[in-house]
Amino acid sequence: MKPVVGIVVSNKMQKSVVVAVDRLFHHKVYNRYVKRTSKFMAHDEADDCNVGDRVRLDPSRPLSRHKHWVVAEVLRRAKVYVPPSVTASGEHGIKSQQAGVGTKTST
Repeated sequence: MKPVVGIVVSNKMQKSVVVAVDRLFHHKVYNRYVKRTSKFMAHDEADDCNVGDRVRLDPSRPLSRHKHWVVAEVLRRAKVYVPPSVTASGEHGIKSQQAGVGTKTST
């Protein structure tokens, strides 16, 4: 078997990842290219792959019932969104506004 390249879709296991590999083939009847996706479980010894990473898999001996691949290298890391942190002064301003609204009384 030759090495394959795919995207990590799950890393919830210890030292294991699930990688989705896309392939195109020509359908003779419809005369179109069809995309098919296969999922492979792969061994990730360093446990450093995250969802969305593009990785290269090498074949190996059977490591478990479903694992026959090893993550050879991470080709591209996924861009992870980090929300901006709330500053202390901004948080204090919001609390003072909420406190002001709660103390108003109508006369």
